[in-house]
Amino acid sequence: MFCLILLNKIYQFDILISCIFVRYPNNITVKETPQSKRKIVNDPVYGLINIPSSPVYDIIEHRYFQRLRRIKQLGLTDYVYPGAVHTRFQHTLGAVHLLTSAINVLKSKNIEITTEEEKAVTLAILLHDIGHAPFSHTLENIITVEYGHEELSLLFMELLNKEFKGELSLAIKIFKNQYHKKFLHQLISSQLDVDRLDYLRRDSFYTGVSEGIVGSDRIIKMLNVVNDQLVVEAKGIHSIEKFLISRWLMYWQVYLHKTVVSAEQLLIRVFKRVKYLIDQKTEVYLSKELKFFMDNPDLKKADISMILSNFSAIDDNDVFGLLKVWLTGSDKVLSMLSERLLNRKLLKIEIQDTPFDESKISKHKKKASSIFNLTEQEVGYFVFTDNISKNAYSTIDDKIQILYKTGEIVDVAEASDMLNISVLSKTVRKYFLCYPKEIK
Repeated sequence: MFCLILLNKIYQFDILISCIFVRYPNNITVKETPQSKRKIVNDPVYGLINIPSSPVYDIIEHRYFQRLRRIKQLGLTDYVYPGAVHTRFQHTLGAVHLLTSAINVLKSKNIEITTEEEKAVTLAILLHDIGHAPFSHTLENIITVEYGHEELSLLFMELLNKEFKGELSLAIKIFKNQYHKKFLHQLISSQLDVDRLDYLRRDSFYTGVSEGIVGSDRIIKMLNVVNDQLVVEAKGIHSIEKFLISRWLMYWQVYLHKTVVSAEQLLIRVFKRVKYLIDQKTEVYLSKELKFFMDNPDLKKADISMILSNFSAIDDNDVFGLLKVWLTGSDKVLSMLSERLLNRKLLKIEIQDTPFDESKISKHKKKASSIFNLTEQEVGYFVFTDNISKNAYSTIDDKIQILYKTGEIVDVAEASDMLNISVLSKTVRKYFLCYPKEIK
């Protein structure tokens, strides 16, 4: 009897499913509407995210944007925090979600934002990271020396604007800060933009570093606009203080963690060696897309469409594939660097507040040369020094303005009881020395 009841239930369920997913006959044409393209994404940070209708959804589906699925948000940070394998694709959708929330809050406070402006600023934040190189910032100035990721993002936007018959024109104006409503640009690019609000919370989530958790909901609810400038109502000042402190801690605990720096520097040295071999007319295996950039002495003179076509075909997977080829290649240095990076045999790194003594650097180079049989030129890939620097708040860029009930507007660095201008704006510089662990 139980089996008969169960079979009956399964039969009823099959009928229900058939009704839901009924196929239209071949002779019936169903016109797709913008509403039919509205999608929902289940995001681990915010829950369900609504993706606006066309053309936002159409651009998300575009091959240029889909490439961001294959670009890790934090480069090689997963060498330290194994969970940090989230992508630029995820981050961008999160930023779109926060922007939508911010727009709704500002509208509720009688800030005029038209439907066209809302669509444009959404497209601007959607495409703000589309120009990132493989491993995000790590290879930004190595593969495309003449172009930063923001400049490439703009070039992609202009190309897509032609493809979408001018639908991105206003978005480009906002992105370039050429639109008369300046606060729209501040929402996507400032010291308190939705980009930062998302990456801090998302990176904290995936690394497990709780110091990066920020009250993005609270901050967004406190946003307002005065004299065309984005401001934060005074009730939200403590959330801003937490935001600045969280950003500071995340930089030194995650983004500039010494082991992360060591891994990224190793990847940079790999590509510097490739560039050196190309300059020396030594044969080195490269995909045709990467060869376009690595063997191009003056990229600024190259055709923009060729630059974007080749760039859009390169992602993290290509780099790891090449590392496996270079591992068994004929160049000893490139092989050693690739093997260390693939198998996480990273260089030892020391960090201090002052530059390293030249005698110490020389001593380490001599030891490394002896152990690995390297020439004076070759050992420079394994023993080197440089510096890293960061500040929590810039007094030069768009300031974070606090709005009091009296109507007075004060820079957060002056308004905060916890923080002062000297602490916030101070640039901390640290020096590092990398060398093989084997020489110790």
